[in-house]
Amino acid sequence: MVSAHLLIMYIAALVVVYALPGPDMALVLQTSIGRGAKSGFAAALGLGLSRATHVTLSACGVAALLRNAPWLYDIVRYVGAIYLGWVAIQIFRSPAFALPGNDTEARGSRPLRTAFVKGLFTNLLNPKALLFCSVLLPQFVRPEAGPVAWQMVELGVVLLAIGACFDALYALGAARIASWVRAHPLAQTLQRWTFSAALIGFALRLSLD
Repeated sequence: MVSAHLLIMYIAALVVVYALPGPDMALVLQTSIGRGAKSGFAAALGLGLSRATHVTLSACGVAALLRNAPWLYDIVRYVGAIYLGWVAIQIFRSPAFALPGNDTEARGSRPLRTAFVKGLFTNLLNPKALLFCSVLLPQFVRPEAGPVAWQMVELGVVLLAIGACFDALYALGAARIASWVRAHPLAQTLQRWTFSAALIGFALRLSLD
């Protein structure tokens, strides 16, 4: 079991990481503003599943494979950059506003599935997220504290819980200002331009780094 001292340090590190702007935050904010809190939570659920996958892959040593095979890392990050660019274009070309109840599409489950898939692949196709897990988690594992596998599970659960809390805060906060944005056409245009530009910026950084 991870000691209380290490766990506090680990949580503090996660809080700093999740508070920094990134493609995950941008996606949840834009989805919640444009589609409502339910879609924001769906995107957050996709992000959570992707993070769980990264934690599992890190424990299995896949991150080490990416570090030792630069060509494989490049393939993943280029695909991820292209996907982020595609999402940015979709946001830019989307209707000015599509909150639940405003159109027939928003009444079904399709927007929720779409938000979930976007959340899943936005994080899953980011090799930096996988490498982050592989670098961060082992620093808080102590073989003398018990089975390493159980410590990895504990750290992974904490990572998912902290991420879910931040995603929920972003989704709820963005949804609360959605009605104000809907009442101001200029704000609608600015939010689409802002989030599209942010995702394109993240895509460029991912492809050039």
